[in-house]
Amino acid sequence: MGELNLILTGPPGAGKGTQASLLAERRGIAQISTGEMLREAVDSGSDLGRRVEVVMARGELVGDELVIDLVRERLGRADARSGFILDGFPRTEQQADALDRILSELGRDPVRVLALCVPEAELIRRILARGEGRADDDARTVQKRLEVYRISTEPVLAYYGGAVVRIDGAGSVEEIRLRIGQALG
Repeated sequence: MGELNLILTGPPGAGKGTQASLLAERRGIAQISTGEMLREAVDSGSDLGRRVEVVMARGELVGDELVIDLVRERLGRADARSGFILDGFPRTEQQADALDRILSELGRDPVRVLALCVPEAELIRRILARGEGRADDDARTVQKRLEVYRISTEPVLAYYGGAVVRIDGAGSVEEIRLRIGQALG
């Protein structure tokens, strides 16, 4: 199997992290989660981490420049050379364009895009039921995150156009995993 470079996108609560982890393990590719990278920055207690924490607590997106730099560095690591799955990136058209440039600079294959589609009521139920104690998971910030997603992220799907494969993200983890597997062939 050749290089498999994937974007797994969808709104907050769609199960991107869960499915990305399963897919990365099954296909032997690197899972790259910008959310995890940003939470690690927050946990580090650095100046940057504190700035990230304030933005995330408001339910807003961290700026493109910082996230793009984190992703560029991560895609250059050895474990991402045979392929990767991006979870939570790109979230804007500017990030999508930057990703295309990064892949071109690195001589990498273009990405395939999978979009998890889940009804909003189910997203809210999932996020509030997670019980992970994340600061960005209270009811008001959930609504804000969904609004930010609709405004900022959905245009990314338009950017990739016909390359986007939409996956029904409702149902059990296993049902969704099987749908993703079928879509990838």
